[in-house]
Amino acid sequence: MVFASLIFLFLFLPLNLLLYYSSKNATWRNWVLILFSLAFYGWGEPIWISLLILSSMMDWANALFIQKHRGTKWGKAGVVFTLFLNLGLLATFKYDQFLVDQVNAVLGTSFTAPGYALPIGISFYTFHTISYVVDVYRGDIKAQRNFPNFLMYVSLYSSLVAGPIIRYAHVATEIDSRKENLKDFSLGISRFCIGLFKKVVIANVAAELVRKYMGDNGDPLTLAELANLSTAEAWTGLIMFALQIYFDFSGYSDMAIGLGRMFGFHFRENFEYPYISKSISEFWRRWHISLGSIFRDYVYIPLGGNKKRVYFNLFVVWFLTGMWHGPSWNFIFWGLYFFVFIALEKAFLQSWLDKIPAFFSHIYALAVIIPGWVIFYFTDTEMLWGYVKKLFSFSPAADGYLDVKNTLTTHLFWLVLALVLCMPVFHKVKAWVEKKERRISLYDSVTIGFNVVLLFLCVAQLVGKSYNPFIYFRF
Repeated sequence: MVFASLIFLFLFLPLNLLLYYSSKNATWRNWVLILFSLAFYGWGEPIWISLLILSSMMDWANALFIQKHRGTKWGKAGVVFTLFLNLGLLATFKYDQFLVDQVNAVLGTSFTAPGYALPIGISFYTFHTISYVVDVYRGDIKAQRNFPNFLMYVSLYSSLVAGPIIRYAHVATEIDSRKENLKDFSLGISRFCIGLFKKVVIANVAAELVRKYMGDNGDPLTLAELANLSTAEAWTGLIMFALQIYFDFSGYSDMAIGLGRMFGFHFRENFEYPYISKSISEFWRRWHISLGSIFRDYVYIPLGGNKKRVYFNLFVVWFLTGMWHGPSWNFIFWGLYFFVFIALEKAFLQSWLDKIPAFFSHIYALAVIIPGWVIFYFTDTEMLWGYVKKLFSFSPAADGYLDVKNTLTTHLFWLVLALVLCMPVFHKVKAWVEKKERRISLYDSVTIGFNVVLLFLCVAQLVGKSYNPFIYFRF
């Protein structure tokens, strides 16, 4: 099930809210969230609910053991066990085919991978449980003694299948004792509607244009089609993908944060207008913030951070960042691509960027970020290099320029809206309106009307549409 679906919007979520608020009993409300989260997760793959529950149970028990034996070899053994369990499951279900292929290529063997289906969201809830156990070992948090409460944290459907990655320390108090209120509920609805609009009205339209120029997993671009593609069409497709992945993922994060608010949780931001960045380092402080904080706090700093072997530490982080996104060499290349620029900025480039006008440093950032998405997009290395060549070959096509012109003209209003929403214009207007809230009559009515309009536009787009993917579901 996905948030941007009619079943979720008009059946699942209303029923969930109705049952949740039918009682003020905290235990009842937690169990409602658990059951609905498991139903949401098992909508398409019910078999993997057992894996989620089993993994959660073992990490919950292990954290209690670690807390009891913190500072001893047994406590350390508990952490090793958690890492072995969770990374082992991740490797088994996500990287089995990739690892077997590499062994066969190196040794000339013909081993066959089990070929397990990838449980949706395993990359996200694995980080939930690992970060929780490590924080317990460090003494940053106390182990949760109530297993249902811990299961609710791991399985909470708002962030389970595609993030953001929720750190237990950030919601520990709210897991045990939330205080829901009407203001949070209203803010949650507004945030959810904004995220839904970004996903349905912006990302889905961009996805259709990406399919036209770059293909997708269901209908991949052929080498013959690539050969007939013009450079203008190639760049148009890539820019559309840059818009798609941002509005798709940030829209999902907005919806997750909004849903959390409806149920009394205050999740942290996951995107802060990354395309306005003036360096690659800044971009990654604004893009998928929850993932960046995980690698910073649990990999980069333990390796030595900025104190020793800085570039080696960066290399490890970005290699793992690429690997986390998928079992394919293109994701590793993508991670190392950004490692090169971040290392250069740390070495000398950042000091130079700080001195030049902001406009030029912003152009530099976009000139690195947007071509980087082509590495992310194509898992087939032959197609990847072919598309890269097409981007920089400046090759014309018979009707390529005319096709791009017609596409951009047809979608002009949509494109302007998308570009505006990449910048903090709405955020600044919203902040100004909130300051004037007391002076604006019928403020609440205006907010409700705004949300209704967004919801209406989204429903209108969803009706009759079958192409409605979430990019990060496959990670």
